[in-house]
Amino acid sequence: MSLLQELQDRSGNQCELCASKDDLSIYEVPPISTGGVDGSLLACSTCIEQIENPETTDANHWRCLNDSMWSEFRAVKVVAWRMLHRVKKDGWSQDLLDMLYLEDNDVRFAEATGEHLDESEKIIHRDVNGAILQAGDNVVLIKDLKVKGSSMVAKQGTAVRRISLDPENAKYIEGKVDGTQIVIITDYVKKMAEKE
Repeated sequence: MSLLQELQDRSGNQCELCASKDDLSIYEVPPISTGGVDGSLLACSTCIEQIENPETTDANHWRCLNDSMWSEFRAVKVVAWRMLHRVKKDGWSQDLLDMLYLEDNDVRFAEATGEHLDESEKIIHRDVNGAILQAGDNVVLIKDLKVKGSSMVAKQGTAVRRISLDPENAKYIEGKVDGTQIVIITDYVKKMAEKE
């Protein structure tokens, strides 16, 4: 069974956030999505557009979270938590946040994008050239790096795709090199252009 089919079955073929039945597609929850059913949800184009482009957020649209935040599925709860934080200046969302319960692992996953922080609190990750790194970006190593605790050496020029950011330290990111998840210091990476 395909991922799309599994999500359609799970959701009753409607957006898992707002219950729309129009223009549905798979949304993989960043930054460290496991993909598959656990790291994805079925969402409409309106929800995905607003999730990915904060400047388009319509707080009233997200009143739908009053229902969907109770989902039993991790990906849905995490996105609900993030969007409620994004619109919390509207008051009503804080009441929902106060009721929303997430397991510790889910809270860490939800906080990984920094969505819940005010601009003054956000930790900014920058590559060697000063370019801002965001969760899900692709980077290239600019020097050979020995991986602590193993005999592995990550070679200069290696692409690290879909990085995640350390929420507590602006110098650390994580990514997979040769199938191994490693911590990388931002001074040794360069952000890849979108089309690389």
